[in-house]
Amino acid sequence: MRRACIDIGSNTIRLLVADCEHGQLQEIHQERAFTRIGDAIRHTGWLTAGKLDEVAEVVRGQLDSAHRAGATEVRCVATASVRRASNGEQLVAAVHRSCAGLEVEVLSGADEARLAFTGAARTLERDPGGPLGVVDVGGGSSELAVGTPPDGVTWWVSVPLGTGDLADACLRSDPPSARELADARDRVRGVLADLRPPPATLAVAVGGSATSLRQLAGPVLDPTAIRVALQTLCSTTAAEVARRFALPAERVTLLPAGLLILEAVSTLLQAPLQIGRGGLREGILLEGA
Repeated sequence: MRRACIDIGSNTIRLLVADCEHGQLQEIHQERAFTRIGDAIRHTGWLTAGKLDEVAEVVRGQLDSAHRAGATEVRCVATASVRRASNGEQLVAAVHRSCAGLEVEVLSGADEARLAFTGAARTLERDPGGPLGVVDVGGGSSELAVGTPPDGVTWWVSVPLGTGDLADACLRSDPPSARELADARDRVRGVLADLRPPPATLAVAVGGSATSLRQLAGPVLDPTAIRVALQTLCSTTAAEVARRFALPAERVTLLPAGLLILEAVSTLLQAPLQIGRGGLREGILLEGA
């Protein structure tokens, strides 16, 4: 069956269309739009009428793309920023009006962790040979889950720590300064200090930051790769890094924050992070396939 998922995230709205059969997924089409709805919510607690219209328009365009690509089933979800918005229900209503009755499901933190784990586990290239740890760093929250593939989550947590929040609070220079990096690290450590995840044989990172970091740091985020990537991100402007690595400039401005969160999670799990081939959207499409 050809399915589609539209994911309304804190930084981006993403579309994935894929053929899903017998627990396997073959990507057909992807789209991404940076809408940064987390910014508005971070500063005001709610979404303006203009931002609601923008989101509805982007979702309508992605829904049209999904139908053109032959998707017979479309699921639309929203994550941390919409959960936090005081008028999140207005976004749900705006999309419903604009998109011929398309329903938006606002995921809980538990849903995000479970679905990211499923998407990562079912797209692994090899059997981890033991418990799998999955971290999904988003714009407004981060989820960490440990369990047995393909979908046996035994421990999970969702923390209010995302790339948009961290960049806005600590990493305002371009490129970030050493002092800003130190402040951001302290903030990350403070949020994660009380977490005690069970051991994992293999750890996988998913989400927009992790996917972009593959181009910058390679497929494995070990201490050396993280150090080199941070040096690159903190020695030149975001525009130059975007040009050199063929990445969207909007994403590059968030990568130092994402990398610091992933660095801390790698330390927490006592393992380097493999960059995954699938995450939340893949988990949604594969659920029940």
